[in-house]
Amino acid sequence: MALIEMNHITFKYNDTDARIALDDISLAIEEQEWVAIIGHNGSGKSTLAKTMNGLIAPTSGTVMIDGIEMSSDTVWEIRQKMGMVFQNPDNQFVGATVEDDVAFGLENAGIDRNEMMTRVDESLEAVGMTAFKTKEPARLSGGQKQRVAIAGVLALSPKIIVLDEATSMLDPKGRLEVIKTIRAIKAEQKLTVISITHDIDEAAHADRIAVIEEGALREFDTPANVFDHGTELLKMGLALPFSERLKLALKQKGFELPDEYSDHERMVKALWTLHSKK
Repeated sequence: MALIEMNHITFKYNDTDARIALDDISLAIEEQEWVAIIGHNGSGKSTLAKTMNGLIAPTSGTVMIDGIEMSSDTVWEIRQKMGMVFQNPDNQFVGATVEDDVAFGLENAGIDRNEMMTRVDESLEAVGMTAFKTKEPARLSGGQKQRVAIAGVLALSPKIIVLDEATSMLDPKGRLEVIKTIRAIKAEQKLTVISITHDIDEAAHADRIAVIEEGALREFDTPANVFDHGTELLKMGLALPFSERLKLALKQKGFELPDEYSDHERMVKALWTLHSKK
């Protein structure tokens, strides 16, 4: 059984609106998988994520999380299995120090103090922020703030982490910090990760990518298979990863490069092969 199952999900924001925000979407996400949900503004990707954690109820269709069907009776149980990291980390901070902030959710959950402090320390260590535990969140960089926000979610021991445009407000260095952190904790803690993102290079790190267009699921496949479509993605208003953009530009200049999707590592190898032939 998949950890997340969405069956024929349809959603309209109101009965008078002719536009369907989600149009008969079905997908299954396996345990410990990283799935990136991509699409242009207004495509429905954030709406889809909100149906996963019960922030909105679908007009029709069913959502199953860890074998439990989403309903008004089960939504709180399901939310305990999911943690969300949002776009702006400043909106999530409530504590005077980093450790206070990570402890906040645990205090609300009534966790024993000794257990709470252990979880705080373990979560900060997992995201590489132990040295900052007594610092004020306001004095951290954007990437550091987002890593603290992730620590706050980790402390609650979820099975699933949902990243809602969590890197979109960061500079390239901060974005790289967060992506590296997510990859590490996913492997170490056997988490399932759902990332809603505009950043194609972030999506390239996922196991599979769900492409949403006008509320419909256009594709759900590996990054290699999705990015192989190249110009079709551009027509949807989506970019290509840097490695693919570089490859297309070089091919237009007459360089012979492989047609299949090339991530950064494959592009380095291909360019080195070209160089060695000269």
